[in-house]
Amino acid sequence: MGVIGILLALGLLMFMAYRGYSVIFFAPVFALMAALFAGMSIMPTYTEVFLPSMANFIKAYFPFFLLGAVFGKAMEESGAAQSIAKAIVSKLGSRQALLAVVLASGILTYGGVSVFVVAFAVYPFGASLFKEANIPKRLLPGTIALGAFSFAMDALPGTPQIQNSIPMKYFNTDLFAAPVFGLLGTLIIFLTGMLYLDWRKRRANSAGEGYGAHTLNEPEIDTNAQLPSAWLSLVPLASVLVTTLILQKIVFPKWDISSWVTKAPYNLPETGIIGTMNNWALIIALVLGIALALALNPNRIKININKAINAGALGSLLATMNTGAEVGFGNVVKSLPSFKEIAQTVGGINSGGSPLLAEAVSVNVLAGITGSASGGMSIALEVFGKQYLEWGNKVGLSPETLHRVAAMASGGMDTLPHNGGIITLLGIAGLTHKQAYKDIFAVTLIKTGTVFVLILLQSIFGFI
Repeated sequence: MGVIGILLALGLLMFMAYRGYSVIFFAPVFALMAALFAGMSIMPTYTEVFLPSMANFIKAYFPFFLLGAVFGKAMEESGAAQSIAKAIVSKLGSRQALLAVVLASGILTYGGVSVFVVAFAVYPFGASLFKEANIPKRLLPGTIALGAFSFAMDALPGTPQIQNSIPMKYFNTDLFAAPVFGLLGTLIIFLTGMLYLDWRKRRANSAGEGYGAHTLNEPEIDTNAQLPSAWLSLVPLASVLVTTLILQKIVFPKWDISSWVTKAPYNLPETGIIGTMNNWALIIALVLGIALALALNPNRIKININKAINAGALGSLLATMNTGAEVGFGNVVKSLPSFKEIAQTVGGINSGGSPLLAEAVSVNVLAGITGSASGGMSIALEVFGKQYLEWGNKVGLSPETLHRVAAMASGGMDTLPHNGGIITLLGIAGLTHKQAYKDIFAVTLIKTGTVFVLILLQSIFGFI
């Protein structure tokens, strides 16, 4: 009955999320339903398991949601995000429409702009370019997804997105972990994804299909908008990456802070100092990025500064609470006696295989179930992270490689139909799942498959 309860709860949560209902409300409802099937008490499960695990996640990662969202809105309201997207699209032109949209999305994402803001910033220019090139509009969400939801989000070393910051806590690593693994993954995802999208475009053209007749959310670009130069707009993005690199690789390694952070009132565990300092680096870098983004276009930003800060802060609350609720749900499931059975199968602990393979499977499955890359990865690493680290040490595998595999796997099957980012992207484009999800899912399969190809290559050649 316990296993049935877990599967039923997961299925219902996915269904309700797909239908547009808030997971903040339904995650605890279905978590408690699973607990009831397992013979556990409802109220203690809610107050002593669900809420504390949700609160712990928010405590650890809220700064990244908040600062990332405010940074993205600051880039948007200053006109910097639009300036970068417009420059790339204008430079490459309609003949390279697919490449222009992927590069614009990827650069903004790698610079630390929230993927939701990236979709808003790139869509108007992408739609106009697709229309000019007579490429079916239904391919646009998949093209944006390749740039924003794949390699730039978690494969490229140094990306400040939360999917790349979560593993630092569990493996005492930094954002630049396993650069060879990440760069090779980026190359495979980018090239394979571009080949797929180009194939889809050629097939549509051969069938005589063009942009199509669309009236919903068709872009209106203000050609008179006051935008900063594209090169100047890149400064805040570069500052986030450079500041993080300097702090994590040069400044903080020389800091010996154990003598005071391990004592009251901080009481930081000795083993968590490196990961915590690397989190500090990203927080400082995002604050600097926000300051620079707000300073880019003074005449425009002084009108919109309240909007940039307030909208970013409010948007971060929804994202944080959604993911926190999913983490709370996962931790209730984790506490159920019948979960041990599922954990041994999904987690692959003591299976005798590769810790990378077991980690990729568990993160992918849980990210897919929750519809959240950060939520699924947090649950997987909370349950199995310590075992994967011990397992990796036994077989001579670096924590950095475990970090990169976890990050990349989280951005795979999380993009199932009930994922909030996918629903938002389709809404921005004015398209339905039926019209455009097929190509988003294809990009998802490319991303997921790449992780397992890299694990195979790592087992053969032993690169780190």
